[in-house]
Amino acid sequence: MSDHVKLGYIGLGNQGLPMAKRLVDWPGGLVVFDVRTEAMTPLAELGASLADSVADVATADVISVTVLNDAQVRDVVAELAEHAEPGTVIAIHSTIEPDTAAELADRLRPKGIHVVDAPVSGGAGAADKGELAVMVGADDEAYERVKPVFKQWASMVVRAGEPGAGTRMKIARNMLTFIGFTAACEASRLAEAAGIDLQKLGRVVRHSDAQSGGPGAIMVRDDTKPLAPDHFVHDMFVHTRGLAEKDLALALALGEATGVELPLAEIALRDLAAGLGVPHTTSTTKE
Repeated sequence: MSDHVKLGYIGLGNQGLPMAKRLVDWPGGLVVFDVRTEAMTPLAELGASLADSVADVATADVISVTVLNDAQVRDVVAELAEHAEPGTVIAIHSTIEPDTAAELADRLRPKGIHVVDAPVSGGAGAADKGELAVMVGADDEAYERVKPVFKQWASMVVRAGEPGAGTRMKIARNMLTFIGFTAACEASRLAEAAGIDLQKLGRVVRHSDAQSGGPGAIMVRDDTKPLAPDHFVHDMFVHTRGLAEKDLALALALGEATGVELPLAEIALRDLAAGLGVPHTTSTTKE
């Protein structure tokens, strides 16, 4: 059935262009549109059909949308909905408001049009290599239709749930990224005040994160409840908690000595044990 599915792609920016490039050999063909004509040129050279408007892309069966913001997503979906046939799947790859995809899916369901939210993680480099992760919020029928398409540019396709779930998963994932960046800035301030070469610190962090997996290494449970002693990660997390509270206490002491405020480290010392689902180490428990 995939051989007869025609694909459409709207929005050929830094993220959309490499994703669309990996679809040009799709057996059913690819039609693309961007408000910037020059953005479509690389796809035309590779064999994609160029549309004159969003409405022209509505002839496709599975349409990907990678535009800048929620308002643009709503405008594009509204125009597609005016022209698309029942059975069409509109996949939104933009990071949008949590309720937008579910609202649009409910609105277009009576027309037989499926709305899927499918935000991606990994950046343009991963898109070039076909190694993005995509978090899909879709009903059963739509998910089965988009999965083989998404596998052209993603090495991980995860169904998060019904429409809207993909966006909620992406929001949580991105929150972790940017809190991690903020923590890296805090660590850099401490290291700089302590006379450490920040370039060398960065090399060490990147190397060790590649070995240990970073924050994702602890994201292995089904819930965030306190752990029972016989849980398979209980002992490991108790060990992690002990190391963390010792090292965070040392960092806070160094911050005090160098005059550097470390609010994220204070929060981590306060909250990490509970987040891991194990008790504080008695000697480092703070009121």
